[in-house]
Amino acid sequence: MTQQQKRILALNAFEGGAALDSDVADLVRRRQATFGASSVLFYRQPLHIVKAETCYIHTADGRRYLDLYNNVPSVGHCHPRVVAAVSAQLAEFNTHSRYLYDNIHDYAERLLATFPAGLSNIVFTCTGSESNDLALRLARMASGASGFVVTRTAYHGNTAAVTDVSPSSAIAGGLAPHVRAVAAPGRAAHGDNIAMGFAQAVSAAIKDLNDSGYGFAGLLVDSIFSSDGVFSDPAGFLGPAVQVAKDAGGLFIADEVQPGFGRTGGGMWGFARHGVMPDVVTMGKPMGNGYPIAGTVTRPDLLARLCDSYGYFNTFGATPAAAAAGLATLQVLQEEGLIEHAGRVGSYLKQGLAELRGSLPGIGEVRGTGLYLGLDIVDPDDGETPDGAGASSLINALKEEGVLIGAAGPYGHTLKIRPPLCLQASDADRFIDALIRIGKKG
Repeated sequence: MTQQQKRILALNAFEGGAALDSDVADLVRRRQATFGASSVLFYRQPLHIVKAETCYIHTADGRRYLDLYNNVPSVGHCHPRVVAAVSAQLAEFNTHSRYLYDNIHDYAERLLATFPAGLSNIVFTCTGSESNDLALRLARMASGASGFVVTRTAYHGNTAAVTDVSPSSAIAGGLAPHVRAVAAPGRAAHGDNIAMGFAQAVSAAIKDLNDSGYGFAGLLVDSIFSSDGVFSDPAGFLGPAVQVAKDAGGLFIADEVQPGFGRTGGGMWGFARHGVMPDVVTMGKPMGNGYPIAGTVTRPDLLARLCDSYGYFNTFGATPAAAAAGLATLQVLQEEGLIEHAGRVGSYLKQGLAELRGSLPGIGEVRGTGLYLGLDIVDPDDGETPDGAGASSLINALKEEGVLIGAAGPYGHTLKIRPPLCLQASDADRFIDALIRIGKKG
């Protein structure tokens, strides 16, 4: 079977050619006319969404879909407490952060209390891309170098600087000259001692950056390695690589856009599973349950060094409405016990998926923790070779079964499972039953 690497926007993308309902066809036409080449849609037949709640999305044709893909509404689509908080704040006042108002400080203090001591300053932004862009600047200022180490299929955002450290975004050509990419931390690349193998790969990449004259500014990883295909175990494997990075004079940047806010089911932050101390932590999508708020957390000395030279201001990142969204999301996450819930339901789902291997053709390894899981789809003949085409067919078959899911990995062969954290065991059963029905159809 031919394995073809895919860029992230090509995974499960709408490419046209299928017969579409009239309302969907009209919206596609309008989208392409206005968005042009930047239009990106999911599925062979895109969805026309009209409503959503908890873990479910409703479409114009009256169908209801289980959403296993969307980590943006982290505590559930249209959570009433978040909706009420943002609506009330917008009705009262909303402005930029050069004025004083209570809720942004209430939120900042409560959020920073979830981080290790020393990570005590936060800069609010609007997107994870902006957060990572700021993190790169902090690392360059602190180290005096420009080189970064990332993983081979990493995705960290959309700005020019962050696209350079997002190999999965590239359509053609190699890495930016100041970037080195290492294999994701799995056994296939690093053997049974993943921690040592990954650390050695990072060390070699740092040496190459130094030998090439760029120097080493930082190691940037998404601590669930989501775009690489989801790699979370064994817990602690990041430790040696982080130590290598710090010994080499660079910063460790933990991209928590995907694994943060309780998704791993064992605490607020993915990096904590590995017992490591970041110099910078970046956050995004789940932070406001769909409202555009993001952030960069770091040490005061690192932030002061940047601001002494350039300063930083973000018009919309710290507005009262953004603070209301973030605070309400954090309160729901903690008061509804969604971190522990993610651990319980995630373990239940992971076990159910693991039991399918060997009984359904094409089902490979399941990885991950909490409610961030990756399920490999492989060649049914050898049980190992990544099958990106098979994963695409399965994703579209699941859609017909009323289940929405995404793809990850270098070949698009890994089902990326990251539902809102309110997912129930009965929803997990629905997904597994759908996989069984599709498998029996052959």
